[in-house]
Amino acid sequence: MGPLLLGAAGVLALGVAIAILRSFGPRYRVGRLLAVVPQIPIAEAVALAERGETRYVRVDGRIDSDAEFEDDAHRPLVLRRTTIQWRPSPTSGAWRAAADPDVQLATFVIREGLDEIGVDATALGPGLVVVPRMSVGKVADLGTAAPQNLPADAAARLVIEHVSSVEHATVLGVPARGPDGRTVLGAGLGRPLILTTLERDEAMRVLTGGAAGRSRVAIAGLAIGAALIAAAAIWWLLDALFGNGVAAALAASPDPTLRPGTDIRSGDAAGFMGEPLLAILGVAALGVASLLATLAWVRFTGGRARR
Repeated sequence: MGPLLLGAAGVLALGVAIAILRSFGPRYRVGRLLAVVPQIPIAEAVALAERGETRYVRVDGRIDSDAEFEDDAHRPLVLRRTTIQWRPSPTSGAWRAAADPDVQLATFVIREGLDEIGVDATALGPGLVVVPRMSVGKVADLGTAAPQNLPADAAARLVIEHVSSVEHATVLGVPARGPDGRTVLGAGLGRPLILTTLERDEAMRVLTGGAAGRSRVAIAGLAIGAALIAAAAIWWLLDALFGNGVAAALAASPDPTLRPGTDIRSGDAAGFMGEPLLAILGVAALGVASLLATLAWVRFTGGRARR
């Protein structure tokens, strides 16, 4: 019954961790893809499209465009997305989109040396990961831009996301030949098109919406759950290898029988092999302590870097 309970605890920890990660919505998947998809050169991505191979890849490079436009701060942009969100209460409830985003878009490519690849930015949804600019107020503050079907005293938030032509970007997608013969990265294979101008760690913070505590709890739950399931498997394996069904024999025989691992020098004192749980718990405790020490180190060094 011991390994079963240990395994059940591990499954429960994994379930809690997965539920927390799912609470981030579609951006959880975006973060997972950013973390696991390997980078390839742009020339290789173009070659994949020329060979007709369908593969989800990541490329890094500099944004370039001949059709950039300026915003109110005179920055050269290739994409600007403005979203109006609202919620009934100023302090509680989830923000909901009041209407489809207003998108301004210029054709652009990602360059790496002499190589380039286009980006089908019209397919960008949750896959756009940049630092947003936000203004919070009431629906009435939006003036003529306010949606007609919302109460004037409801909380409103204006979210502006933009991509500049002077930035470097990471793009994830499927390279394919467009109708004009150019190679373009777009969504495919059931995965979204992703574009970010941030380093991976900063992109993860944007994706979690600043909920670093929740993400750390999820990571700890994954580690502890995996450790508990591994401990349960090792316990069961040791019992299967060294127990040899002795527990059933002990229950059926009226004569005292020594269980494997019993210290025969004293006759009744349990040896190490008779108590594998102590060793397993020791290893699990060491793993948890290592995890906590790692989280503390990340928090300390991250805070120092920000200062």
